[in-house]
Amino acid sequence: MLEDDLEDLYENAPCGNLSTLLDGTIAKINGTLLAWLGYSREELVGRRRFSDLLTGGGRIYHETHFAPMLAMQGEIGGVALDLRTKDGVRMPVLVTSTVKVGSDGQPQLIRTAIFDATMRRSYERELLNARRAAEREDERLRQLVSKLQRSLLPAVLQTPPGLESAAYYRAASTDEVGGDFYDLFPLEDRRWGFFLGDVSGKGVEAAAVTALARYTLRAATVYNPDPAAALANLNTVLWQEYRQDARYCTVVSGILTPTPAVGGFTAVVASGGHPEPLVLKADGSVHYHRTKGRIVGAFPNTRYTNTTIAANPGDTLLLYSDGLTEARPASSETADGRYGTVALARFAHSLAPTNAASAVAAVTELLGTFGAGLTDDTAVLAISAPPACARF
Repeated sequence: MLEDDLEDLYENAPCGNLSTLLDGTIAKINGTLLAWLGYSREELVGRRRFSDLLTGGGRIYHETHFAPMLAMQGEIGGVALDLRTKDGVRMPVLVTSTVKVGSDGQPQLIRTAIFDATMRRSYERELLNARRAAEREDERLRQLVSKLQRSLLPAVLQTPPGLESAAYYRAASTDEVGGDFYDLFPLEDRRWGFFLGDVSGKGVEAAAVTALARYTLRAATVYNPDPAAALANLNTVLWQEYRQDARYCTVVSGILTPTPAVGGFTAVVASGGHPEPLVLKADGSVHYHRTKGRIVGAFPNTRYTNTTIAANPGDTLLLYSDGLTEARPASSETADGRYGTVALARFAHSLAPTNAASAVAAVTELLGTFGAGLTDDTAVLAISAPPACARF
């Protein structure tokens, strides 16, 4: 046999070998462990205990956990501890101990194998540092995404005099910029422009389209307060800029005019493939406002048409993106598992009559119940006219 010298095998084993009495006094120690620690055999055998070789924290753990567990179980393995060498250097090790018993079943001594864990500890430290660096990078990415997302939405939602407004945006992911956008802004002659849209895709590319769509719509509306013309303008811009990349969006755009004499407002609306607006009436009824129009940016020379919504005192106009209706809640009743327009109408009916702030708060709470079923970003914009009694 190549290994026929058992004493040499013990002394020069690739791990430290240690035998101690039951009180921890060192009875035998191999050359490998002595070389690691820098002690002579005479300095340790019969003079020191195993716990004396540990760092302060290691001694506390040994007395409170290691030794009691070893006494109860008769063995304990793979415990990470730190030894203290003669010159004070910390040495990370993995320790395995077993209790040797005699023929009478009584414990006689403790045998311990000690493995150098310096490389392992270094590897673990590198992994930990890499993980922390990745976490910092993820947090930096989330902050960048959040800042970029905020830049695509109005910092403060303005409100037409005598009316109420509220909006909410919920991102499906904190790691990617979404493509939903909205705005509400004043024009001349007491009119106000508004829109809510949803750009295809996610990420930086979608954010670029979102920025272009938002500012193009706003500029076109200020120049010519006609929703159909504004959508046609946006369609031309997106088609010319992104027809090779198939970038498009759905949008509902409108011009709002307060009607102080009756206390409500009228909204001239055009839609480019967007979900139909909901009107929550003061009498408790709910109506989808029928709109037509192709998605914006997918086809050249698309024409859009305007329709008019008349909102009376106590009515609320609710715009939303399809992240709401296409969510997949656990309790969905539809064949495809999506929330759907029927459920949304039923939900809106439970709210009516309401106002902008309450409607948006209710939808926000609803989105929170979808959990992992909310797979797309969702934007909500509501405009309401106070009830007639609130005007006096």
